[in-house]
Amino acid sequence: MSIKAAKASDRTGEADRHGRPTMEMRRRGACPALAAPMSTGDGLLVRLRPAGGALTLSQFANLARAAAAHGNGILEITGRGNLQIRGLRAETVGQLAADIDAAGIIVPDGPAIETSPLHGIDPEEISDAAAMEMALRSTLHDLLTSPRLAPKLSLVVDGGGTFGLSAVSADIRVVAQSHTDWLVAINGDGETAMPVAIGPAEAAISAVGEILSLLATLGQGRRARDIDPALLRARFPAMDGIQFNPSCAAGIKLAGTHRLEDGKIILGVRPEFGQMRASDLIALLDLAKARGAIAIRLAPGRGFFLIGLSADTVPAMQVAAVGHGFSTEPGENTEHIAACAGAGACGSAFYETRTLARRLIAAAPALFDGSLTLHLSGCAKGCAHARPALTLTGSAEGYGLILNGLAADQPDERIAGGRIDFAIERLARSIEDNKDAGESTTACLTRLGATGVSKALRQE
Repeated sequence: MSIKAAKASDRTGEADRHGRPTMEMRRRGACPALAAPMSTGDGLLVRLRPAGGALTLSQFANLARAAAAHGNGILEITGRGNLQIRGLRAETVGQLAADIDAAGIIVPDGPAIETSPLHGIDPEEISDAAAMEMALRSTLHDLLTSPRLAPKLSLVVDGGGTFGLSAVSADIRVVAQSHTDWLVAINGDGETAMPVAIGPAEAAISAVGEILSLLATLGQGRRARDIDPALLRARFPAMDGIQFNPSCAAGIKLAGTHRLEDGKIILGVRPEFGQMRASDLIALLDLAKARGAIAIRLAPGRGFFLIGLSADTVPAMQVAAVGHGFSTEPGENTEHIAACAGAGACGSAFYETRTLARRLIAAAPALFDGSLTLHLSGCAKGCAHARPALTLTGSAEGYGLILNGLAADQPDERIAGGRIDFAIERLARSIEDNKDAGESTTACLTRLGATGVSKALRQE
């Protein structure tokens, strides 16, 4: 998205009946970019992805200051590694855009193209993901910025390596197979996406152009899953003969320390539940800069990497990060919770999601064996997680428990507000009592089903 275009949109929007300037507001489910922020319970929300997912520490700190000056000071990192700024107003979005420009942060036009978070510095990287992203944007600019593409169209360029993107699903995947060859696949992650073309960079870019043309022809809102297989094979007659090894869709190892070949340490940090206050982020970045960090890389998993620390500075940085609300160790239970902003930060939410999350971690350890995601949604909109999960949705009547679904789905069980702690304890005990040896929490809940869980929650 062009920042200058965003500011122009703000300046030239039509006036309402009171003479105040208006802005285009996106419907929920669209991508809330700078030119079209989304209305939420705490004001307007903007989502952006800097070019390559890369920032200097000064740029990130300036972005945090802008979030505090023009929004409510809350920033989020999404599950896909994009940034969100909350609590904006119509008259402050243009000011935010100006500050982003002044900081030298480039936010490209068109949909986000997610790249391997350590592109260019991961010694195990197969090929240059950043160069491929630039080539795609320059060659296919008109297609990528077409208004006929779905607002949330997702593209991934995976250069491979230790921190590849095999676990991230996308409409279109461009995956390095060697230093020269790239695989193009659609609709899935590293294991499930359907390959359509393979070859050198020019052939891969051409194939992506063909897919974008198909999607534009189908019309706005259509995704890769909507392309008719016969139409796809007509465009890519050799697709059934492609030989490749699917990537194992393992989760990225974000939190913790990682050593590069030059001896420098990468420290992965995660804001608690992906959300942070500008003041905490600025304090952390100031400390990191003083200890030699030189860059930030946003990453899937709701966090980012600090690049350039020396080994002797890492322990102090980890202590400081924890003090400001960031996780620095892998395997923490918060990794398995997707929590929205919640009451107190969002006017649409019916409960404080993060407060409940902490109580759940303490009272129901059986939920956190790594086999499931717990989605805590303050209302039925489900902003924090777009996939089926063990979901607790807030409402005026209390809570809706959904065993494997979205926040807007019909609850499998309704829980009165005052009984939530009791229900948590009963659910945890039911899992502990019924789980077979070697069985995961997900498998146990599936076996118990809605009837078994409902019976457990109703027992006194």
